[in-house]
Amino acid sequence: MVNHSAVGLDATFAALADPTRRAILTRLGTREASVTELARPFQVSLPAISKHLGVLERAGLIQRRRLGRIRRCRLVAHPMRHAAAWLGRYRRFWEHQFNHLDAYLDETTDSQEEPAWLPHPKQPPSPSDSRAPSRRRQRRSSGPGRTRKH
Repeated sequence: MVNHSAVGLDATFAALADPTRRAILTRLGTREASVTELARPFQVSLPAISKHLGVLERAGLIQRRRLGRIRRCRLVAHPMRHAAAWLGRYRRFWEHQFNHLDAYLDETTDSQEEPAWLPHPKQPPSPSDSRAPSRRRQRRSSGPGRTRKH
């Protein structure tokens, strides 16, 4: 059985995944506009804008209507309310997690001990430390190497 709510959410998030479509929705959030007006700020063709509008319309995020030769578009906010409600559940989850973290941090900072995750003060490197400057190696032989016979 198809979960229509999930299908609607999928279509909404797929439509919102594109920055051009999000910009179109932002413009429609202020007022209704024609397809030509919506296409004006973008560096894409009118047919490309029409395809974007088709995706938004299939997702139920906009409605298009014809007034003579002009096609007007307007925002439909209902599908975004469903998406916001779905995201809200995760927001509550993370707020709960952060509240627990905040309580834990308050608890640990009340004690006088220095937390283990704080870096320790820097100490000068010891000679066995890999960051210490290396000593110069001693030469193995003191004399010149072999010579070749010609």
